Amino acid sequence: MAPPGPAVRYSKYEPTLDDLDSAELMRMIQDRLLASGFERDPWDPDPDARPTLDDLYEAIAEALLREGLVDESLLDAAMEADDWRQSELGRLVRDLAQRLERDGFLRPGEGEDPVGSGDGGPGAVGPARDPGRATFELTDKSIDFLGYRTLKDVLGGAGAASVGAHETDATTTGVETTGASRPYAFGDALNLDVTETFKQAARRGLEGGLALEEGDLWVQESELSSSCATVVLLDCSHSMILYGEDRFTPAKRVALALAHLIRTQYPGDSVRFVLFHDSAEEIPLARLAMAQVGPYHTNTAQGLRLAQRLLARQRKDMKQIVMITDGKPSAITLPGGRIYKNAYGLDPLVLGETLREVGACRRAGIQVNTFMLAREPELIAFVQRVSRMTRGKAYFTTPQTIGQYVLQDFQARRTKLVN
Repeated sequence: MAPPGPAVRYSKYEPTLDDLDSAELMRMIQDRLLASGFERDPWDPDPDARPTLDDLYEAIAEALLREGLVDESLLDAAMEADDWRQSELGRLVRDLAQRLERDGFLRPGEGEDPVGSGDGGPGAVGPARDPGRATFELTDKSIDFLGYRTLKDVLGGAGAASVGAHETDATTTGVETTGASRPYAFGDALNLDVTETFKQAARRGLEGGLALEEGDLWVQESELSSSCATVVLLDCSHSMILYGEDRFTPAKRVALALAHLIRTQYPGDSVRFVLFHDSAEEIPLARLAMAQVGPYHTNTAQGLRLAQRLLARQRKDMKQIVMITDGKPSAITLPGGRIYKNAYGLDPLVLGETLREVGACRRAGIQVNTFMLAREPELIAFVQRVSRMTRGKAYFTTPQTIGQYVLQDFQARRTKLVN
C-alpha cells in the first residue's frame, strides 16, 4: 500500500479564516445567542444580566472548534495560556467578533467600547474594556437574520408552502378578482363585470339603442383580505426550565420566526411581545432574542391586561393574543401593586382574576390562542375554558413541535368578519 500523501489544507481552514462569511458565523453561534438561561443557575441574583463579550468570545471559539475550522493545537495553546484571549485562538475570535460588528450584526452595549476591543491588552483602560463586564446587543439586521433562519427551519420541517395575506370567508369588490360576479349593491366599488352588465341590458331589447339601468350593473367579486394585530405572550417563569427541559428557547424561536413572517408577508399587520412572570412587561424585538427566564411565578392575568392595552391602540380588523406557556397561573397583581403568589394548585383568587381578564378579552373582541407546553389535567381544563370564553384555540404541544403549530395556525386561519 502506498504511503498517504501530504495533507491538503484549504485557505478556509487557515487561522485567518478570511473566507468565513459573517452570516455563516451567525448561523454557527445562533444557538448560544438564543440561549434562555437553561444552563445557568435560575436563582441567580441578577437574572436580567445581559451576555458579555466573554460569552460572545466563548460562543465563537466553541463554534470554530465544533466545525473543525481551527487546528486542535490552537486549543491546546489557549488552555496553557494565562489568559486564553491573548493566545492565537483568542486573537482569531476577537477578529471575528469585530467582523460581526463591522458587518452590522452586533453593536456594543450602551456606553461600551466597540465589540472585540476589550482584550485586556495594551491601551485597555477602565472596566468598560473588561470583556467579562462589557456587553453587546443584536442589531435589527441580526434579529431579522435569526428570524429568517428560524422561519425557514420551522416551515421547512412542516412542509409548508408560500404564504400570503390573511384570508377570510367574506368577499368584497376590489382589484384582485375571484372570477365570480354578482348584481351591484349600494356601497360596492364600481369594479364592473362589463360583459355581464351588457348581457343584462341586452335582455331588455336593443330597440332604440342600448340603455343601461342600475339593475343591469354587475360587479366582480374579490377576496377580502384583513389585517391583524397580534400580541405574543411569552411565559418566562421558572417552570419553563424547571423540569430538565428548555422550553423557553423554542418559544423565543417561534416568536422571532413569527415576527419575520409578519414583517415580510403581512406588512399591514402588527406584532408586539410581552413577557409575563411575577408581573409583565413589553419587550422590544431587539431584546427578545437574548431574553432569559428567571426565578418567577406566572402572572397570566397581568400579561393579558397589558396585551389588551397594547391591542386597544391598534386599528385592525382582527386582534389576537398568542400565549405560549407551560404552567398554571400562580400570581396576580393586587390593587395596591403587591404581588400575590401561590404556586400550589389553582388558587381560586388567582384563577378568578385571570378569568376576569379573559372575559375582558372576549368583550373587546380579542381572540386568545393558547399553546400549552404541559399536559396536566387541571391545566388542560383551564386552557380549554380560556379558549371557549374567547372563541380561540388551544394547542397542547411540545417544545419540538410548537413552531409548526403556531406558524401554521397563523397562516391557515380563516376568520369571518361580522358586521
